[in-house]
Amino acid sequence: MKRWYGKLLGVFAGAALFRPNPLLGALIGLLIGHAFDADWFRGPRENPYGVLGLTEEANDAEVDLAYRRLITQYHPDKLTGVADELRRRAEVKAREINAAYDRIKTLRKR
Repeated sequence: MKRWYGKLLGVFAGAALFRPNPLLGALIGLLIGHAFDADWFRGPRENPYGVLGLTEEANDAEVDLAYRRLITQYHPDKLTGVADELRRRAEVKAREINAAYDRIKTLRKR
């Protein structure tokens, strides 16, 4: 169990808000708190390995190499003197690449 505070807050809020039957309110709050703790309301995440063009079996060196290759290709500072639309697309792609790399590094720390 990673997070627990959503469940705890849900129990208290459900019991306080559903006063005619606080036990039922606590149960409903617990279910909603569990849903928040489990990230059920967050949209589907994109596969960070797919953004870098890798599979999940890639080792750390391959991840670093793919990140460096893509970030040098899409870094907005490298695209001076190009159209604004192309520069904006490169900024969005660079943000996606950085987020995917950070996500992979976070997953591999665990």
